[in-house]
Amino acid sequence: MKLLKYLLFFILINNCKQKIQYQNQIKDDVIFLSSDSLEGRETGTQGEIKAGEYIKKRFIKLGLQPLENNNYFQNFNFKPKTNPHQDISFSNQKNDSTITGKNIIGYIDNQVKNTIIIGAHYDHLGYGNENSLHRGEKNLIHNGADDNASGVAMMIDLASKLRIANKNNNYLFIAFSGEEIGLLGSNYYTKNAIIELSNINYMINMDMVGRLNEDTTLAVYGLGTSPIFKQTISANNTKFKIIKKESGVGPSDHTSFYLNDIPVLHFFTGQHEDYHKPSDDYDKINFEGMNMISNYIFDIISDLNDNGKLPFTKTINESEEVPRFKVSLGVIPDYLFDGEGMRIDGVTENRPAQIAGLLKGDIVIKIGEYEIKNMMGYMKALSKFEKGNTTTVSVNREGDTMRKKITF
Repeated sequence: MKLLKYLLFFILINNCKQKIQYQNQIKDDVIFLSSDSLEGRETGTQGEIKAGEYIKKRFIKLGLQPLENNNYFQNFNFKPKTNPHQDISFSNQKNDSTITGKNIIGYIDNQVKNTIIIGAHYDHLGYGNENSLHRGEKNLIHNGADDNASGVAMMIDLASKLRIANKNNNYLFIAFSGEEIGLLGSNYYTKNAIIELSNINYMINMDMVGRLNEDTTLAVYGLGTSPIFKQTISANNTKFKIIKKESGVGPSDHTSFYLNDIPVLHFFTGQHEDYHKPSDDYDKINFEGMNMISNYIFDIISDLNDNGKLPFTKTINESEEVPRFKVSLGVIPDYLFDGEGMRIDGVTENRPAQIAGLLKGDIVIKIGEYEIKNMMGYMKALSKFEKGNTTTVSVNREGDTMRKKITF
């Protein structure tokens, strides 16, 4: 009888070990979340609801806890824009004129005061809304494998790692809805926080982390939002060419937390020709690169584990106003380019750049009389022109400088 008890005990212990064993399912998660069956995960649609249910089940399987009313979902209602110049507003009531977004939230409670938020948005463009860059056949599914099935899969992978390590913080994992239409989910969360924002240590955001290039270039934003970040990012890096960005403000969900005086780190592998197009599919994802980035972020969290609550600092360049411009070349800038000028990462068909003969890889160094030193200079130059204006664009193409006549 005693032997049987010991046998049952060891079976129970072994089962517990198996439950907390780390399993890498990044590829499986990306493939499901970017499948045609989810119809592009547009906010409020059945496809997004299916994606949310999948993420919830992954949270449950990993042992993440719900926080509010034993519910993994934080619903929010909003009224969609009726014209492009209108702001989206939240609504307290659900009716025929509102859309419901759902943040999915899971929690690792280590019984300590401070909590780290790790987030990624899971919504995308459905069949191609006003944010689509596709030119051609309409109503094609935009699967958003990189944007942002990759970020969600990495968030889940980190949850799998952190449930068995680094116990000096709690961890709140949030899959945000409504990012593509104005950071709605993260904005709503910060206004309706389930855990007091004063108890948030810092926030990590992952958006488009699936296209690590051959140079292993990785952009990390928010390095100026806490004094220790620069040192930590460098000390744990052995594999990446890091593009360091100090600002806590950018076009993703980390901004909502930075604006509430929370230190943030945002990870991004860069835009590409498939951005906001139906061609952003899982077969173009660098899964090995995703594993490298996930391990890197885990190492950063581990390094910060004993540092207590991090101080927040405002970033030096947030007051620099982005110029407004009415014209566009019709290109995708290479945001990871750290040389002089603006390197083109993609050219949209039947837009000014393509008509003028500009190519992917060209580096724009001058528009009209305005020299281009960086992205800000590029945007400032565009702000000087009106639709219908004609000028010349100077580009560096494989070491040769050439001038192209262009009409906006």
